[in-house]
Amino acid sequence: MSKKRVVVSLGHDALGYTTEAQWDAVKKTAKALADLIEEDYQLTITHSNGPQVSMIHKAMTELRRVYIDYTPAPMCVCSAMSQGYVGYDIQNSLRAELLGRGISKPVSTILTQVTVDPYDEAFYEPTKVIGRYMSKEDAEIEIKKGNYVKEDPGHGFRRVVAAPKPIDIVEIEAIRALADAGQIVIACGGGGIPVIEQKHALKGASAVIEKDVIAGKLASDLKCDELIILTGVEYVYKDFGKESQSPIARMTAAEAEAMADEKEFGEGTMLPKIEAAISYLRKVPAGRVIITSMDRVKDAIKGRAGTIITA
Repeated sequence: MSKKRVVVSLGHDALGYTTEAQWDAVKKTAKALADLIEEDYQLTITHSNGPQVSMIHKAMTELRRVYIDYTPAPMCVCSAMSQGYVGYDIQNSLRAELLGRGISKPVSTILTQVTVDPYDEAFYEPTKVIGRYMSKEDAEIEIKKGNYVKEDPGHGFRRVVAAPKPIDIVEIEAIRALADAGQIVIACGGGGIPVIEQKHALKGASAVIEKDVIAGKLASDLKCDELIILTGVEYVYKDFGKESQSPIARMTAAEAEAMADEKEFGEGTMLPKIEAAISYLRKVPAGRVIITSMDRVKDAIKGRAGTIITA
């Protein structure tokens, strides 16, 4: 039987929010991923990086404040650092977990760039908050640099960056080659490093890409059989957070789109996952999307938990 090819998208709960928490979290994550591999799944893994890239951005900014000879790292560099740092922990934990189960399988992390449109509307209305809290004086310096800031009353100011739509995954052929060779690939971490094409060069953009959006694109580009999105809840819910809340076990892409139009899903939480599912199923109508929690993924692939979305 041929292996089922799948992209697995890991959320914040799979990684933790600090360096030490990440060490513990990825061990648990590795067990869930190894369970899928034992079920004959061929994995390509992508992951979030919100807390990690914010930590790196804060550290590099503070380094510049203490040592004025240092150049502050731009967002694209912080994103690249987070890909390497998170990928390193995932691949080592997963390799150890697999070897402990008698499975010898290469696990590789690919530093991944994703092209974006410099005229994307998101650049005119940035929404993604990153980095440390700043004083009003520091915020004014950022504004003079051409950056956007947002005030959080009672706390201070924070920088905000754009979240443009992805166009192309630059390293997709390398990812595909490793996946075709039966290797486990970690790619497009944190949505990928946003870059803008300038003739033959790729210039880093001051932006982030939604990791769920890139997960859907990665799954469709690789023509995967499934897209598995792991999050903090077992199901997608109707009326989430209300007394009438109820789990959705199955729905079609059309039903999901209708519910999204009715503002049923949280804009910064579940909605990007639903949009990724719809985008993937439009391009791979024979595919299947599973949205569930880390703890229930083994049951979800057998239809005993989680939300399943089909075309």
